[in-house]
Amino acid sequence: MDSGISALIGFITGALATWGAVSALGGSLLSGARGGREVIASAIEHRLSMGPNIVAIGGGTGLSTLLGGLKGFTRNITAVVTVTDEGGSSGRLREEWGVLPPGDIRNCIVALAENDSALQRILSFRFDRGGLKDHSLGNLILLAATELYGDFGVAVKEMNKLLAIRGQVLPVTLEPVVLFGKTADRTVRGEVEIASVGCELVKIWLEPRDPKPLPEVLLALESADLIVLGPGSLFTSVLPNLLVDRVAHKVRISKAPKVYVSNIMTQPGETDKFGFMDHVEWIAGVLGTYPDMVIANSAQLPKEALNRYLSQGAVPVYPSVEEEEKLKSSGCRLIKGDLVGSESQKGLLRHDPKKLAELLIRIAREVKEGELWRT
Repeated sequence: MDSGISALIGFITGALATWGAVSALGGSLLSGARGGREVIASAIEHRLSMGPNIVAIGGGTGLSTLLGGLKGFTRNITAVVTVTDEGGSSGRLREEWGVLPPGDIRNCIVALAENDSALQRILSFRFDRGGLKDHSLGNLILLAATELYGDFGVAVKEMNKLLAIRGQVLPVTLEPVVLFGKTADRTVRGEVEIASVGCELVKIWLEPRDPKPLPEVLLALESADLIVLGPGSLFTSVLPNLLVDRVAHKVRISKAPKVYVSNIMTQPGETDKFGFMDHVEWIAGVLGTYPDMVIANSAQLPKEALNRYLSQGAVPVYPSVEEEEKLKSSGCRLIKGDLVGSESQKGLLRHDPKKLAELLIRIAREVKEGELWRT
């Protein structure tokens, strides 16, 4: 175990122990200087508190992108995050410290924070030398909080409160699960291997088998107005959450509409040769039912960005006419729209947080008001 990391963790742990008290004191000292800003903040808070209860299930960049959009419309958000990551800083901390991978959790907490741009710069800061090389500060803070409280779940909850995020971020389980998959001729272990043979997989599972879900995850699913699966890596971000004991069951029996957000592009290695319905069929297979709705991008992709992805082996995920008919026959509604983000001008083909959030909020509100969204 690296002494540099140990020393930094000790420092952060001490800082966390006093941070809450200092924040409370600072709040009381500044209360007289806030003035009219409190009125505006109160009005915004009231509007957000009246928003729908949305449970978003996934991990990676896809989930944090969605959360960044949703927080502008509601604070009643629960992000259920996969804990099977084994790469980069998260993987090293998992191996060396025995902590659950903090990276996706960190990204989701940052996404739901009010001042996400400042937090993003601070918590995403990566050290470039010594024993701390490639570790992000946010991951180390979550590690330190785990050491302080002796429980990763408590550490995440305390970070939720400490950063006053709009909603809550929850690991789907606190057990150190590993993702496994089976192809026609072999068994593969871990996210890295899974992500390289996705199109060959015939089955995936977690070990240890039937890991217990965080109780708060099940409670959030019971009170949800809308349950969102994705966007994100199919096998390594979205599906692992549904493999946790009772999570798929709770999603399946919920009266809330279940919405799967299809990715804009395939993911090289993980979903090579996958069409639109291949993604949906895997969701339905693991969930035990088709989602009520599937959201797909229908906008044309910028040529320069598209060519960049094509050169790396990724292709657009557009539903064909035949796939649309097949989806309709399953009782699932297809909702198409221009969902491409402005980052496409920088060569990144991702969902636009605001466009996607606006669509999901509209679905949630119209369902709640009695409008018929299911076909």
